[in-house]
Amino acid sequence: MSEERFGEFVAVRRHEQGHVAELVLDRPKAMNAVSTEMARSIAGACTALGEDRDVRAVVLTSTHERAFCVGADLKERNSFSDADLLRQRPVTRGAYTGVLELPVPTVAAVHGFALGGGFELALACDVIVADRTAVVGLPEVSVGVIPGGGGTQLLPRRVGAARAAELIFSARRVEAAEAGELGLVDQLVEEGRDREAALALAARIAGNSPVGLRAAKRALRLGQGLDLRAGLEVEDAAWRTTAFSGDRAEGVAAFNERRKPQWPGE
Repeated sequence: MSEERFGEFVAVRRHEQGHVAELVLDRPKAMNAVSTEMARSIAGACTALGEDRDVRAVVLTSTHERAFCVGADLKERNSFSDADLLRQRPVTRGAYTGVLELPVPTVAAVHGFALGGGFELALACDVIVADRTAVVGLPEVSVGVIPGGGGTQLLPRRVGAARAAELIFSARRVEAAEAGELGLVDQLVEEGRDREAALALAARIAGNSPVGLRAAKRALRLGQGLDLRAGLEVEDAAWRTTAFSGDRAEGVAAFNERRKPQWPGE
């Protein structure tokens, strides 16, 4: 496994087997609170991962034992003028959209606190794996703002408009068991196993066609919110990018020859 640093607080680990990369939140002294510097590093790491054709799946992890990410760095923001906050906005927004727009499947490995912007980073992923210590929520209205990292748009797509409204308006924290019941997380595992389970899922995903994975993600994301007819057109366009690819030819050949595919990735 190799590791590349993006600033002081973010790392990318590329696993030698399986085409899986980890996007690691590594600001333990602040429970991964997202400062301006950290946001810029997350965005930079996402740009690098998106351009790496060898990566087929990304797992978002944390080095802190008791937190995934506690959201925005409010200590930093306490010193901001209105002009400072306005200048910071595109930087922080770039971190969340960076994760959201990764072209390959993404899995969040959540333990401990995932609050505010921390939960929004998880919501930006395709699948959320959480252990029994997880506590999630969007408490922004309790400090005078609203979820600004995609929460007002991503949460209702997961749990419906009314449930999202209740959670956002109440600013309440939700513990792991209830989070699983409500669909705030997708897979619950035993304490301490979130990273292991997320990496295992990512490895399984990454065994499939890289062309197919990127096209399937594109169809899933672009089709959200469209009517059925328009969504099927999105699906058809994505299907066409796979149907005449080297991956499709290799997949069919491998199936008929009863062997593991050797994906060309094009």
